[in-house]
Amino acid sequence: MKFILSILMAFGLTLVSYAAGLSDKKTGTAAAEPDDFPVPNDVPGLLFYIQRDPNTNTICYQLNVDKQGRISEKNPVNTFWIRYPEGGMRKDLNYLQRKFAYGINSKAIGNAVYELRSVAYSKLPLYLKRDKRNEYHVYTSIDKKECILSRVFIRIDGGTFWSPNVLYIELKGTEIATGKTIIQRIKPS
Repeated sequence: MKFILSILMAFGLTLVSYAAGLSDKKTGTAAAEPDDFPVPNDVPGLLFYIQRDPNTNTICYQLNVDKQGRISEKNPVNTFWIRYPEGGMRKDLNYLQRKFAYGINSKAIGNAVYELRSVAYSKLPLYLKRDKRNEYHVYTSIDKKECILSRVFIRIDGGTFWSPNVLYIELKGTEIATGKTIIQRIKPS
C-alpha cells in the first residue's frame, strides 16, 4: 500500500509543472474518460506517455537514438510535452519538470537493459529492454502482471495547485504472457 500511496503522491506533484493548461478544461462539464484523450501516434520510438486532468497536454517518453539508430547509453529516454490545446506543439520539459516531476533517471544494468526510475518516485522500477523482435519497450508490473507500459493517466478533481485531489492513477499496458491489455486503477485512501 505504501507503494501505491507513493505513486499517487509522485504523480500528484506533476500538476505543479504546467498550470497554464487549466484553461483547457471547460467548467461544469463531465471529465473525459482516459480513452477519450488524444493518443500520441506520430512519435517514433514512443515508449509510454502520461496524461492527466485538467487538460489533454501529454508527456511523452521516447527512445533516445542517434541518426544511426543507436540508443544513447547515457540518456536512453527523451521526455517532452505534446500540447494538444496548442495545436499539438512539442515542447521540451523545463528544469523543474525534468528534475522534480517528469524526468527519468537511467542506469545501464547490462545486456542492453536499462533500469529507469522516475524522479518523482524512485522506488518504482521500470526496465527498458528489447523484446523478441529487438524493439525496445518499458516493462513494469501492472496488477501483479509483467507488462509493457503504454500509458499512465491521473484523474484529478479539484484541490489546489500544490495539493491536487487525485481520484485515481490508471496504469495501462500489455501483459507479456497473454498479450491482453491490463489496466489498474490505484485509488488514494
